[in-house]
Amino acid sequence: MRLKRAALATDPVAFEAFYRRHIEAVTRFLARRIDDPHTVADLVADVFLAVLDSAHTYRPGKGSEIAWLYGVARNTLSAERRRALKESQLTHRVSGRRPLAGDDVARLEERIDAERPARLAFEAMADLPDGERAVLELVVLEQLTVTEAATALGIRSGTAMVRLHRARKTLRNLPFVLEGTT
Repeated sequence: MRLKRAALATDPVAFEAFYRRHIEAVTRFLARRIDDPHTVADLVADVFLAVLDSAHTYRPGKGSEIAWLYGVARNTLSAERRRALKESQLTHRVSGRRPLAGDDVARLEERIDAERPARLAFEAMADLPDGERAVLELVVLEQLTVTEAATALGIRSGTAMVRLHRARKTLRNLPFVLEGTT
């Protein structure tokens, strides 16, 4: 089932189907980048709220719905990082958050543990220029095509290919190389 822009924001059944199709991918996407289960849970919710607000921006001809959704997730994550940076050096990260049930925390901790290798990969990629790192993350870790990654990032496919090539070239010189990047 493809995303129907008009129905997604107004039809609870369509939204639920979309949510169920993509909840695991969005949770995995965020757990690779964040190591706090409460933050992951909050951001997953924020991503799907943003989907309701921005469903009208999805254009099937420009890429898959998962590529579009990863773009929404990246924007949501970026907004959260900007917000967190402004907050007093994260001293009260947990305050004001809804408590998670023990099962939810355990499930998110398992997901976070499973994504530890990806977080180590992000550390290795930290010195790459933002554009190169973003393309590499989407192609290698999220397994999008170069064209889908370009769509998620709002750049041309040719630009994405060049950035991916440069990122792979840089990583070849590191002591550990990401599986699938060469």
